[in-house]
Formats: sequence, structure tokens, C-alpha cells
Amino acid sequence: MDLLRMRWDDVVFAHWSVDPETVAAQLPDGLDVATHGGDAWLGVVGFVMSGIRPSGAPLGRSFPELNLRTYVTHPTTGGRGVYFFSLDAADLLGVSIARRGFRLPYFRAEMRHTRDRDGTMTLRSRRTHTDAPAARFDASYRPTGEAFTPDSGSLEAFLTENYRFYTAGSRLYAGDIAHEPWSIAGATATIRSNTLWSASGFEPPDSDPIVHYSSGIDVTAGGLDAV
Repeated sequence: MDLLRMRWDDVVFAHWSVDPETVAAQLPDGLDVATHGGDAWLGVVGFVMSGIRPSGAPLGRSFPELNLRTYVTHPTTGGRGVYFFSLDAADLLGVSIARRGFRLPYFRAEMRHTRDRDGTMTLRSRRTHTDAPAARFDASYRPTGEAFTPDSGSLEAFLTENYRFYTAGSRLYAGDIAHEPWSIAGATATIRSNTLWSASGFEPPDSDPIVHYSSGIDVTAGGLDAV
């Protein structure tokens, strides 16, 4: 059952390969690290959440959002998906609903997304959530090639084509989303500040990320189920 409808616009994916043991140490019980080519991956994904609303509602809320995530599998069901270490959003109501209704680690933040005349986008974020680790992100990005749909089994598909997310509270839960296959392009990013890693207990990256861009996608999301 679809509970929410939304659109994700001007999406930037910045991914770094990391040792699987580094990620495993930060996962809740019941989830295993998903790897591609022997590597685990940590991703910073930023976008503009547009028109998020309950299914059937004509109007919704729009605001920038930013998350730090990895990719996991459930050892019993075999379902692969996303595990979020943090999600920052510039919307008090949205953060409150997501924390209570979806048990996700959302945090309030001051955020701004802009687009220059040459097509370069800038996303800035400063976490303001009470009693939460401080975190900042400041980056500019733009696509550098033609958009394409990732091939099944490719690294690009591994990093983007994920339709389930997991979250942990008193027990482990899973939620599902639905959308058309991603259309992405290679991209370049200049990251001036990124303390999302250290805020979630990771050493800051010492390499450049793999970067992709999407102009946007329509998404529906259902509720949570215990797994």
C-alpha cells in the first residue's frame, strides 16, 4: 500500500569504496554488508524533496535532503537494500513524521540548494537538531555526460537501484519504495566540507568519490514491516 508520494530532484550520488569490516561494525544485528567487487560502499546522496504528500493529497512539502547510507542484505530473506546512518532535512514537520512513523534517523538541518546559470548546483547543510552530532556538508556538482539507465549487475545499478530500506529500533524493520529505473549521468563534484562520516563514527574519506547525477524521479513509499 502506497502511503506517500514524492519527487526527488537534482540528485547527486557521491560514493566511496570502504572495507566491508568497517561498515559491518556500524550495522545493527540482523543485517549483513552488501558488496560489489569485494568492496562495501558509503554514499552521500543529496537532492531536493519535491511535493512529498500522503497518497491522494493534491499538494505537498518541498525541501532539500541529504543522507549518508550503505548497502546491506538481510540474511534470512536475502533482500538487499539501503541502510541509512543519517538523514538531514530542512523541514521540521517532515523530520518529526519520519522519525516517528518510519523510525529513520532524520535530523533537522539548515540547508540550501541553488543552481547557477551554467548548470552547476550547490548543496549546503548544517545540522541543527538538538542533542545530535554536529554535521556539515558543502558541495557543488554538475553532470558531465549523457544520461543512461544502469545495466543490471553493474556498479552503477548496485549504487542506485535499491527499492528497500532497513531501520532498527527495538527490532529490525524494512520499508519499500517504488519508482521507474534510474536515469543517471556521470558527474563531477567539488566537496568543500563533509563531516557526515565522522558524525556517524567513520574516519573521513581519503579518496575522491565516484559521482553520478540524476535530474529527478517520482517515488512512492509504503509502510514499515518487522523482519
